[in-house]
Amino acid sequence: MNASESKMALMISPEEIQKRVSEMGQEISGKFAGKDPIFIGVLNGSFMFMADLLRAISIDCEMDFIKVRSYVGKKSSGTIRLIKDISAEVTDRHVVLVEDIIDSGHTIRFLMERIGSAAPKSISIATFLIKHEVAKIDFTIDFIGFEIPPEFVVGYGLDFNQKLRHLNGVYRLEGDLVK
Repeated sequence: MNASESKMALMISPEEIQKRVSEMGQEISGKFAGKDPIFIGVLNGSFMFMADLLRAISIDCEMDFIKVRSYVGKKSSGTIRLIKDISAEVTDRHVVLVEDIIDSGHTIRFLMERIGSAAPKSISIATFLIKHEVAKIDFTIDFIGFEIPPEFVVGYGLDFNQKLRHLNGVYRLEGDLVK
């Protein structure tokens, strides 16, 4: 499947994305001024959001990445697998986890526990998208780009079987694209 043969509807335009990411960068810069936080992006989905977010931040910071897998196609596997761990030291540091999307909440819970076990000074979460209707979380999401309904979306780093990440907007997949 590629963008030209799929049925998609624009949900969030590139302009809306850039405006909101810029606002989030300002919010995060204000909260962490003088604190030298480390941003940990969750691969692969967060890479576009994290790149834009870090360009919108006006404070000194460090970055690293972690990679987990929990999806196959459009369905969560229910199991979180650590594919690549962080290489930076986070003990006694302010950590900002950068997610592309919080859906069920299982992945972010796993990451909070994993990073929390290293005794950081604080952990904050910045997510590009959240599906509040289905997220089962009992902790605060500090910075939210957009709240969306429980639909499958692609673009701006979000994929369908590793495809469609390159789209500069967020699109809802429509119809029976996945069997």
